[in-house]
Amino acid sequence: MNTQIISRYLQLLRKNHNYTQEELAKKLDISRQAISKWETGTTLPDLEILLKISKLYGLTINEILEPAIETKRISDFEQISLIPENELREILEQFDTHSLVIASMGASPEINELLESLFQDIDYNTLRNHIGLVKIEEVETIQKEIVAMINLQVMDDKKIICK
Repeated sequence: MNTQIISRYLQLLRKNHNYTQEELAKKLDISRQAISKWETGTTLPDLEILLKISKLYGLTINEILEPAIETKRISDFEQISLIPENELREILEQFDTHSLVIASMGASPEINELLESLFQDIDYNTLRNHIGLVKIEEVETIQKEIVAMINLQVMDDKKIICK
């Protein structure tokens, strides 16, 4: 369960149903600040509120916590080079440095060069040595999360409602 993806997805659902944070807060009988905290990834809704959200949007709680994000733009981490650099940087800035370095460990030299050019302040070699060996599953998980965030951005831009 990735908090960043869930937060982005909750924001996408709200926008696609044409609710402001205040309108949604009234429907759920909570504060607007609570919704803001979910959408920034500071907190997640508790179970009672998740149930209300699921009923409001016609989704299961599992569909909210593990959204099925359609492949609208890229299907693989190696395709991140297809994304304009300014947009890619904005999306990748949502991930911590540690995660970016781990994602780069399973990437091609070309993708590593791209990441290093986007984030020149990160010393990838030093951090790779500091992190050490990483299971391929961890690399793949982070790469899939990055791909999901890119595809969520497309869904938000095009106002696509997903189930």
